Formats: sequence, C-alpha cells, structure tokens
Amino acid sequence: MLAVANVLGLMLVAFSAAYILPVAAALVSEDGTGAPFVAAGLLTAGVGLAIAAATRRRARDLKPRDGFLLIVLGWVVMSASATLPLLMLMPHLSFTRAYFETMSGLTTTGATMLTGLDTLPASINLWRHTLEWCGGLGIIVLAVAVLPLLGVGGMQLYRGEAPGPVKEDKLTPRITETVKSLSLTYATLTAIGIVALRICGMSWFDAICHCFSAVGLGGFSTHDQSIRYFHSPAIELTLAALMIVASLSFARHFVALRRLTLEPYRRDPEIKAILAVLAASVVAIAALLTVRHVYPSFGVSLRHSLFNVVSIATTSGLVSDDYTAWPLFAPFWMLFLCCFLCSTGSAGGGIKMFRTLLLSRQAGRELKLLVHPSAVAPVRIGGRLIPDRVVNSVLAFIFLYFMTTAALTLALLATGLDFVSSFGAIVATINNTGPGLGVVGPFKTYHSLTALQTWICTLAMLLGRLEIFSVIVLFTTAFWRK
Repeated sequence: MLAVANVLGLMLVAFSAAYILPVAAALVSEDGTGAPFVAAGLLTAGVGLAIAAATRRRARDLKPRDGFLLIVLGWVVMSASATLPLLMLMPHLSFTRAYFETMSGLTTTGATMLTGLDTLPASINLWRHTLEWCGGLGIIVLAVAVLPLLGVGGMQLYRGEAPGPVKEDKLTPRITETVKSLSLTYATLTAIGIVALRICGMSWFDAICHCFSAVGLGGFSTHDQSIRYFHSPAIELTLAALMIVASLSFARHFVALRRLTLEPYRRDPEIKAILAVLAASVVAIAALLTVRHVYPSFGVSLRHSLFNVVSIATTSGLVSDDYTAWPLFAPFWMLFLCCFLCSTGSAGGGIKMFRTLLLSRQAGRELKLLVHPSAVAPVRIGGRLIPDRVVNSVLAFIFLYFMTTAALTLALLATGLDFVSSFGAIVATINNTGPGLGVVGPFKTYHSLTALQTWICTLAMLLGRLEIFSVIVLFTTAFWRK
C-alpha cells in the first residue's frame, strides 16, 4: 500500500505540470484567472511531494496487484485535484458537478455540466480540454503498456509489436521506453491537428482546444453549439480524420512511423473491421437521411452523417447537428457503434473491436462444433491463434460490461429519470462518449441530473474507462488477502 502511495504522490507531482497551460491562457487573455490555477498546481505538487517523501523508504517495483489499486486511485485522486480551480473560480458549482466535469475530462468522456461555454474564461476552457488530452494519453499508455500486464487489456495479441520492452511479472521503470514512444506519437498527431484546424479557419485557441478533444477522443468544446458553431465542412472533415486516426491503435501508429510503411495497418484485422463498419454506417445513415428528407440532398446528408457517425462511433462526442431529430434508427445505431468500434491501444472507450472480433470467431467456432463435435476449431484473429485463456477473459469482461450497463441503467430509472435518458446516459458514459439521448442528448448538458444521478454517471465513466475489471477487483476479498 505504501509503495502504491509513493507512486501516486509522484503522479500528482507530474500532473501538476498540466496547470501550466491554463495559467498561460490566463496571462495571454489577461482575465485575472491565473492565481487559482497557480494555487491549485502548487497545492497538487506539494501534496504529491509530501506523500512521495513520506513513503520514500517503502518505494519498490509494483506488482500487477498493486497496479490495479494505483490505476483506480490515480484517476480518482487526480480528478479530485482538478476540481480545485473550478471550485475557486466558479463558486456556484458544487463539488459533485465539478468532480463530474473533471472525471469526464480525464476519462475523455466529454459530458459536461457547464453552460455558457462561449463566455467562459479561456483558462477554464483550456483546462477542461487539457484534462481530455492528458486523459487520452494516459489511457493509451495504460492500454498498451500496463493493462496487458494486469491481464485485462486487449493488447496481448499485439504485444510483440508494441514499442518498448514489456515485462510479465511486474511494472518497472523499463516501461518508460514505451511511454516515451507513445507520447511522441500522440504529440506529433496533436501538433499536426492543431495546424490543420488553424488552416481550416479556427483561431489558434479553438484549434488547440478542439484538437485536444479530437485526439483524446473527448467531446468538450469551447462553444455551446459544439462544431455546429463553425458551419465549416473543412473543419468537420479535418476533425473526422483526426478522430478516426485517434480511434486506431497508437502502437500501430508508432510502428508505422518508425518503419515508414503502411504494412502494420494492412495486417491489422481490427483496423480493417473498424474502417469497414464506419464506411458502411456513414453511407447507410446518409441514405436514410436523404430518403426521409431530413436534408435537401445526399451530399448534405453525407456531410452530417460522416461527422456525427464518426464522432459518436469513435466515442469522441463532438457534434455538428442534433442527431436525436434524425430517424430513430440513426441515434440508436450510433450509440450501438460506440460500444465496440474503437481499437485496443487507442483513446477510445467501449469493449473495443478486438473483443468483438474474438466473440464473433468464438460464436462461429461453437456453431461449427454443434455440427462437428469432434472437430478441432481454434480461434484465430489475423492468422494468430488466440489462447483459450484470452477467450475466457473476454467472455467474462463482456458479461460484466452488459451487466454493469443494465445495473446502472436500472439505478438511474430508480431515481425517476425516464428510460430513454437513463439508457442514453449510461451507454454514453460507460463508453466514454459524452452526449446520449433524451435530456442528455447533443447540445444539452448533464446539468439537469440530480446529485445522485450525477454520481451514478460518474461511476459509469470510471468503470468504463478503466475496463471494469480494474475497479471491481478492488472490492473482492481475494484482492486484499495476503
């Protein structure tokens, strides 16, 4: 426990560096909001240093069991730390709503409690987007370098191509090589995205904030109307491209950049499936919108279908139109896509395409065995044999995922929220998508939820972001038994 506390203290110190960006924004805009961010940064760093110093003698390499506790505590504590400037600058905001906002940012969910985003101080808007950017990078590192070691990630199949060394028995400083490689790839994509959005007509501030949202697959915006504020096909197309790239494995991006070849993409069954499902969904919904005369032409329908389907399916959550006004099939299909479309090793939420492919292969094997009980039918993805242990772990994860979704939806129903809003809110938060249906649909906020409903959605964000197993295992007696 003390070893975990030591690393948690160092994490808080590192996290305090993120406050530099909103402080810089406050200085540039001269809005007088810099002091609370400086105070919050210093307090976070001071608490982190005190914890690290007090537990320095117990510092050691962390075992996988320690990793579960550190991951959960890291997201919970950093979200609490991030509320400090919001509480100081927005005294009308309760801790419950502030914590929901920061948890939404760090889990790259993008669901917001705030209104009047266009008039918010630049520092607050940049802070919200910085949380999404930091959270996206943190999730990518977890998915590729940490969660596989704990047995709950989807990257076991691709560990051999992940950048950097990976050890099986403990989490050691050697993982820093992986972290550096992924961080460089993530930062490169961010820089390209900022420049591209500026060329498309955004201000530098909006380009930075919206690129942070797109690359981190979060849904925060600096405007209440989200991307509809800009009325720009070029901006929508650029953001859609960024979101698609961010929904793919960053380990693949790194290998492709290092080798200067597209071969890693061509050989990845996840990427093929993701692009095929996305393309089919965009065209089908565009055709539906045209047939139902929602828009005057197929071209306009395709524009809005492309952006909104890509955004919701990749769990980003930026929107250019109110998709709840479309034929009912469209919003429900989009929320269905966000449950599984993203790749392992990306910043996206949901159960990931790898698990979906594995389940389909397993279903095919079971059908074959019904006809030929003595047949040898191993499960393969991309030509690689999948061990039964991985198949079983995925089946267990899917069971927990759907049971958790059902339980949290019922919990919201028990508080008095209507079914469409309850279901939409839980699907949107557990998949870290942001906008849902009903009272939490696009161009709306989660502000209408009660305190209890807000905490239920906050729990859903944390469970979905940390792969459910990582959180639930802490509540088992076996975890705490020596």
